[in-house]
Amino acid sequence: MSAVQVAAAVVANEAAGAYRRIVLAAPGAAELAMPGQFVALGVGDEPTAMLLRRCFSIHRASGGGAGVRGPLGPAQGPSGPAQGPTVEIVVAPHGPGSTWITRRRPGDVIDLVGPLGRPFAVPAAGVRVVLVGGGYGSAPLTWFAEELRRSGVEVDLLLGAATAGRLFGADEGEAAGAAVQVTTDDGSAGTHGRVTAALPRLLRRGAGEPEPVEVYACGPMAMLKAVAKLSAGHGCRTWVAVEESMACGIGVCMTCVLPVRDSSGSTRMVRSCVEGPTFDARAVRWDAVLAGPGGKGSAVPADCLGAPRPGGHQ
Repeated sequence: MSAVQVAAAVVANEAAGAYRRIVLAAPGAAELAMPGQFVALGVGDEPTAMLLRRCFSIHRASGGGAGVRGPLGPAQGPSGPAQGPTVEIVVAPHGPGSTWITRRRPGDVIDLVGPLGRPFAVPAAGVRVVLVGGGYGSAPLTWFAEELRRSGVEVDLLLGAATAGRLFGADEGEAAGAAVQVTTDDGSAGTHGRVTAALPRLLRRGAGEPEPVEVYACGPMAMLKAVAKLSAGHGCRTWVAVEESMACGIGVCMTCVLPVRDSSGSTRMVRSCVEGPTFDARAVRWDAVLAGPGGKGSAVPADCLGAPRPGGHQ
């Protein structure tokens, strides 16, 4: 998949609950983008730039009057094609890097590399699709929902967050024609509880009828692990867009490695930014995910290709 580096001017920076929705003019990158991909942004002004980029899922990309050719057709904004090639991202101000990005004003320029990573897989013909998003991890799902609905695919969009202010995408999902359901941990919006409590009903809907379901999930790794387990129990193929830390976005730094089984059944540590960020959930070694230091990241399974052996040379 091709990627380019552009000086992306900020077109808009708007509040979206607890997050900021940022629109960047990115000619050359926007036209190539597909749902499920991401961009890597340079952080800081020239004299004080931070070494590592910050990576964000593409919420939407628009390539002018012709639209963007996604996996299921040309992508459009809620009210039609955007005027000019733009990339939209959703950012939660957390550390110094993301906070710097959320403070950019229209006309400011951010160094952008993208689109990066593999896009969402096109679902099989005749399936119903359930999209599951956690917090602002749901950012890429509404664009995907639009493309699916335009192709006649039935879509359920299940969104969860800790509080109502941390939900994202419900209105856009409804505008796209998806059946939207919301959950919050504190009950401040939608159903009280987590997405995993509401998901089984969506997977069982149509029981007794030939209605295959495919699941796409994007959000915190703990949520992805739980969704993958539930979906597998219902015989549903599941795709997960992982949230491993990415420092370069182009496969050089090796900070985002994830244990994944290949077609032969062997486990390898693969780069999420290049081989992912979307993976078939059946291939991910969930027993090693979240098992790293402090309960974050991924441990190296003992049977992984190249893993240290007891008694071996150090």
